[in-house]
Amino acid sequence: MNTSIRISLVEDNLDYRDIIALTLGAESDIELINQFGTAEAALRALKAIPREEAPDLILLDLRLPGMSGLEALPHFREARPDIPIIVITQSDSQADVLAAISQGAAGYLLKSSTLEKLTESVRTVMRGGAALDPSIASFILQTLQSKLVSQEINIILTPRELEILNLLSDGLAKKEIANGLKISFATVDTHIRHIYDKLDVQNAPSAVRKAFNLGLFKAPNDG
Repeated sequence: MNTSIRISLVEDNLDYRDIIALTLGAESDIELINQFGTAEAALRALKAIPREEAPDLILLDLRLPGMSGLEALPHFREARPDIPIIVITQSDSQADVLAAISQGAAGYLLKSSTLEKLTESVRTVMRGGAALDPSIASFILQTLQSKLVSQEINIILTPRELEILNLLSDGLAKKEIANGLKISFATVDTHIRHIYDKLDVQNAPSAVRKAFNLGLFKAPNDG
């Protein structure tokens, strides 16, 4: 019975494809079953072959001629959501990393990673884990932590409190906020005290600064 991890490689650089083929060929439990130079060709093949002949995992470059790897990711996921995809790329762009992960990539590796890291990542993903290049893992963690904190604050603060917090960030005084929202000065004052309590701050500048740091809204003139 064949227990090898069957890999499909989507990569347009022939030299790098040769390196990957040699690396995977040296592993007893990993088998490179096919290679494609474009995402379109890989997608056509994936849709045409019987499920039992499909790869167990796809290695996908981002910079491809025609359809890019990022554009192709949702198509691969739609065609075979059960097949995990590891992105292998030269790009350490934060936008590319987040886009790939959000599109369902199970891993993101830079081509500067060691070949040992590549084979280790293949096995990790096939065990149900995720594989991230060490140089971008901390960035992903920080981004996710920031989003979680922001979500928690948005849940804690009421829509009206968030509205008033935004007005505070624009430099409006309590009286101006009350006039603009057509509510009483006392009501605004109560909302602001609740905001301070929930954010654990003592004044408006601290509340606004904390909100900026948590990503609740953009600073003025940020566009």
